[in-house]
Amino acid sequence: MPSNEPKTVHQRAESFPVGAVLALVGGFLDAYTYVSRGGVFANAQTGNMVLLGLRLADGRWNDALYYLLPIFAFAAGVLLAEWVRAALRQARVFHWRQAVLLLELALLFGIGFVPNGALNPYVNVTVSFVCALQVESFRTLHGLAYATTMCTGNLRSGTELLFRYLKSRERALLKNSLKYYGIILVFIAGAVFGMFATGVLSERAVWIPAALLLAVFILLHRREPEAF
Repeated sequence: MPSNEPKTVHQRAESFPVGAVLALVGGFLDAYTYVSRGGVFANAQTGNMVLLGLRLADGRWNDALYYLLPIFAFAAGVLLAEWVRAALRQARVFHWRQAVLLLELALLFGIGFVPNGALNPYVNVTVSFVCALQVESFRTLHGLAYATTMCTGNLRSGTELLFRYLKSRERALLKNSLKYYGIILVFIAGAVFGMFATGVLSERAVWIPAALLLAVFILLHRREPEAF
């Protein structure tokens, strides 16, 4: 069944430049929450699940709730992204992914006004929600499944393709492998950038990834054919 999504927007959403900017945002936000919001990584939830289990094993119920909230927020973000996709799939004004980007942008902009301190758990929950929106809405890079807010899957996929290239010498496999490693490097660069920016701007550093998301929104709205 043919897709009703605008073809050029769909292709641009899968381009490497868009993926790279989103990976930059993902790395930045992980550094931001770790440096200025209580030493928490808000993007991926595996660590939170492990810590949740440890707190439950120790009978520390209140601490367990601290790690349960971002897990629920991440799940809620995935649900909302899918709802937006279904509700706005036929929209003519802008693409459903752009609606998700605007929501992410608005939430990050608001976070910049929340001072570091007692409200940090709520900030981290919000960042988890934002990251879930992003990872659910941007899942393919030139047809390859990938993630922009975590790197384990990217590392696995890139290394698998590298192994297949070494066996077959098929250059397309190497090219796709390098795309994964490129996204990983950009994610790391985002973490470095986020650490230094947060050290200077404190909680307001989150406005930088908000601005990057605005740039992606504008890029997706451009009408010329996809070049990447």
